[in-house]
Parts: sequence; C-alpha cells; structure tokens
Amino acid sequence: MDARRRAADLTDTLTLGAFKAAWSLVRTLPEPVAYRLFTFAADRAHAAGGAGVDQLRANLARIRPDLTGDRLEATVREGMRRYLRYYCAAFRLPAMSPQLVQDSVVVRGDGPIRAESAAGRPVVCFLGHLGNWDLAGAWCGRNLGHVVTVAERLTPEELFVEFLEFREGLGMTILALGDGDVFERLGDHLGPGVVMPLLADRDLTHTGLTVDLRGHRARVAAGPAALAVTHDVALFPVSMRERPRRRDGGYGLEITFHDRVVPPGEGDSAARVQAATQACVDAVGEAMAAHPEDWHMMQAVFVDDLDPQRLARAGGAPLRGQAGGAP
Repeated sequence: MDARRRAADLTDTLTLGAFKAAWSLVRTLPEPVAYRLFTFAADRAHAAGGAGVDQLRANLARIRPDLTGDRLEATVREGMRRYLRYYCAAFRLPAMSPQLVQDSVVVRGDGPIRAESAAGRPVVCFLGHLGNWDLAGAWCGRNLGHVVTVAERLTPEELFVEFLEFREGLGMTILALGDGDVFERLGDHLGPGVVMPLLADRDLTHTGLTVDLRGHRARVAAGPAALAVTHDVALFPVSMRERPRRRDGGYGLEITFHDRVVPPGEGDSAARVQAATQACVDAVGEAMAAHPEDWHMMQAVFVDDLDPQRLARAGGAPLRGQAGGAP
C-alpha cells in the first residue's frame, strides 16, 4: 500500500470517527450548547474558506445578484451556520420525541398532497437542498405516508452505512444511488401511501437536464419529473427553510408544498419531463432567492462552473434520468 493510499485510509477513518463521535455526543448535550458548538464550527469554516465555501458564495451570488460585498458575505456566513445546524439537528433527531418532531415543523400548502395520500395515490416531490430534509422526512412519515427516497453514496462506505441506518431508523426506505437501476426501483416502490421526496437541484451524474435557474443555466436531476410522467403520479415542488422554535430556543423547519406541477399533455416524454422539471425549478428557485441562506449548495450546479468534458458527455437528457439523492 503506497503512502497516498494510507493517507486516504487515515482520512476516511478520521472522518468516520468524527461523525460517530458527533452522532453520540451531540444527543447528550443540552440543545443550546450543541447549537453554539456547531455555530462556532461554521464560523471557523467560513473564516478558513476553501473550495466548498467559495462555491457556496458563487452559487448564492447567481441566485441573488443584488447581494454584493458585505451583504453577500453575511449571507454566506449565515448559510454555513444553517448548514452546520442541519447536521446538529440531524444528529439529535433520533432522540427527539414524536411530539417534538411535530412541534418543530410548520407546513404550508399541504392540502393537495394530503388529498392525494388520503386517496391512496403515491406522490413524488422535487426538493432542493434547503433546510433540514431529514427532519422533513421524519415529519412526512408520521403525517403523509411512507417515505421512499434515494441517498448518495459517501466515502468511506462505513459513513454511508451510518447515514443509511440513521434514515431507515426514522422509518424511511432508502435506495442507494448507483445500486442498479435506481429509477426502475423507485418506480417499483410507487404504491399506495408512498411519498417520494427526491433532492433534485443537482445533477450527480451526467443524465440530468439543463434548466434555467434564476436566469442561469444549471444542471438538475430528471428523476422526479420522469417518474411523474412515466407512472402518471402527482408531482409537487417542495421548499424548506429553518425556523426557530420559540418555546425552547431550538431550530425547526417550515415546509412549503408548492402548487402541483402537471406535465403538458402534448409532446414526447422527453419534452414533457423537461417542461415539468423547469416548472419545479421555477418554484423552488423562487424560494431559494427569497431565503438564500437556507440553500446548502456547496457544489457546482451552474453550467458555467461545470467541467466542459462532463457536459459534453451529458449530451441529451434521457427519460430514465437520475433520481436525485441526499448525502
């Protein structure tokens, strides 16, 4: 084994050890103390900078070109704080009582999706990396239906397994991105009472779609709209943002279900998927611009930031596009 491989293995071990320690420790700390620690870590990460922080700054500048100078930097700093608070809340989530989960979530626009679920029809949701999607999944499983979604594979593998077991422990069914034909497996799960939220504001492979996101070309996942078109199920864009819990100083979530997106009745499947995806991006993009500090996107999504060779490989946008996935 060469030195580079040994260094990589050591980094993976330290990463896994740090996550396991945080997972155990954060649940035992008083909530205000835990959040202060994660806020401190976020401020240190922001001050240190790096590729992730730089990409977050570039992404936020595109969706909010009016934010410049100190205003942009303050939004980046708050964005890092909310991103780290997402992890803090996720680590504490298994220890939260059902009542506290319920008290932590405010929902808007949920009438139509409740009607679909009450009628026994599955639904697909197009999500952005906004707010705390794990808390949203836990709430959804208790209030709307059985959650089936996709998780992005992480390295080391043990870290991915930790996240997988965590989410399955919340009652979700998780399919790993890259394990066989995820699109087909998701379709197989679209049964009565299923709610399928998919993080889709980033193209993890080269099978997504190019859309307009706040006036800039961006690559996103085709999966939510493709599932809606292929299986004739309801499609809802969903946005989320952090919301303080007034009674105890903790942090909860506001979930907004936007108007149902109905794919056009005319055109081939690819055109219908493209139109439905753009409609979802329009709704979620408006929420991103309204609350940019809640968009935890530290990777490249805009075409101008992407590798030209990867874009060339993307070529067209097949119907059986990527599903989207959470870390």
